[in-house]
Amino acid sequence: MVGAVDRGRESFGRRAWGEAWSQLSAADSEVPLEVEDLERLAVAAFLTGRIEESVDVWARAHHRCLRLGDVVRAGRCAFWSAFILVNDGRLARGGGWIHRARRLLDESARDCVEQGYLRYAAALRSVFEGDPAGARAGFAEAAGVGDRFSDPQLGALARAGQGRCLIYLGQIAEGMALLDDAMVAVTAQEVSPPAVGDLYCTVIEGCQQVFDVRRAQEWTAALSRWCEAQPQLVLYRGQCLVHRAELMLLRGAWSDAGLEVQRACDRLARPTPAVLGAARYLGAELHRLRGEFAEAEEAYRQAHRWGRQPEPGLAQLRLVQGRVREAFPALRCVLDEAEDPVTRSRLLAPYVEVALAGGDAVAARAAADELSALASAWRSPWLRALSLHATGAVLLAEGDTRAALTALRRAVADWCELEAPYEAARARVLTGLACRSSGDEAGAQLELEAARSVFRELAAGPDLAAVEALSPHAAHRAVGGLTARELEVLASLATGRTNRAIATELSISEKTVATHVSSIFTKLGLSSRSAATAYAYAHDLVRTLPR
Repeated sequence: MVGAVDRGRESFGRRAWGEAWSQLSAADSEVPLEVEDLERLAVAAFLTGRIEESVDVWARAHHRCLRLGDVVRAGRCAFWSAFILVNDGRLARGGGWIHRARRLLDESARDCVEQGYLRYAAALRSVFEGDPAGARAGFAEAAGVGDRFSDPQLGALARAGQGRCLIYLGQIAEGMALLDDAMVAVTAQEVSPPAVGDLYCTVIEGCQQVFDVRRAQEWTAALSRWCEAQPQLVLYRGQCLVHRAELMLLRGAWSDAGLEVQRACDRLARPTPAVLGAARYLGAELHRLRGEFAEAEEAYRQAHRWGRQPEPGLAQLRLVQGRVREAFPALRCVLDEAEDPVTRSRLLAPYVEVALAGGDAVAARAAADELSALASAWRSPWLRALSLHATGAVLLAEGDTRAALTALRRAVADWCELEAPYEAARARVLTGLACRSSGDEAGAQLELEAARSVFRELAAGPDLAAVEALSPHAAHRAVGGLTARELEVLASLATGRTNRAIATELSISEKTVATHVSSIFTKLGLSSRSAATAYAYAHDLVRTLPR
């Protein structure tokens, strides 16, 4: 089996993880591998998504080292078992490995870098247990050990963890500086593959938490290149696709984002709750924006099932469905429960929109002011644009048209600079309404037409229908042009019913329903069921129908 071992080592060296796993596994089934080859086998198992097998092989390597009297190396093997288990959410098993390894090293009175790795693992466990302040101190200690022993990998892992804790605690600038520091070791190729993927994902998620889109885009592109250079890599590839999809959504590449979401779900090594929940939520957002309400609702439920909070997206879905009485209290409860600034920052702008729709301008103003304070403190261009957008909406509702126009025009400029076409178009709609309120109908039409063009290009059905309803010619396409039966069909269609369901409800044939739907589209100048749905809600045509 020497040949199989050599082939496995060669495959490992060129990062052909699947081949390395197969070849080393075959060799191990004949003659137990030596410690170094067991470590290679464990890494290959991990990177091909064989999580449990990797933990088992690391455990074997740990016991082999103990039998050989190499306590320090046994501690390193125990660390990797803990690292994998804690990141997988199995804190008890991971904690057991941490405690065992620390006890062994303490008993042998060894001052070694492995002590720092285990301190890092313990801090990582504290993060998952909801103690960022305690974890921050642990990460700082681990980074110190890494520096003392000149171990750039430990230093990078620990500083990335410390940076994320600082971000969670509201110390954004200090946290981001530590994330940048950690990535120096990655770009200098001073980190092993299992840690490289973890660092990329840790840093990208940190950038997204504080709306640092440009940094997130830079590191996501680097992660993509790293994954593509290793065709047999399974772990981290799903996360990479989710990160790419999130950026595509922001940039207006919705079709591409949808494809990446599907690929992420297909490529996940196994059902990983956090990643699958994020993918399902992204899919729900795409459905909502396109007016595919039934699909969006199901995707939000799936995201929730996998542990992803469905808000604020679900409340925004309820809003476009005209169910403000459901959207407002649901989002308010989630916002009230959110204590850290990072979580609140993602809820405040949608809350402003929902509060205004619910007629609570006071709540909207408070949320907009809080968002503005965060934008000033964090100095994030994306958060600044979001804050200006929300503030402009509140000012418009309060009747301060001049101030609203100032804020909204700045928001449009910022969104355009950030290459966020959908957000820019939404801000243009509000700008158009402010122009109209101030008597500038020509300016209003200019803004609304620009928004309409973007919504049409993106296939943003609900937004397109809403902006078309604001046209001065909308009265010519008003409900008076529909027959009583067409109004009934439209009301049913807007609740998500199929043609067959509408036919059953109204006691007419499915063919007749199809004829009515075609007539509705023609009379209202619409092109899709989602646009018709948005039109129905915008004109209060939806009846309360039994479900």
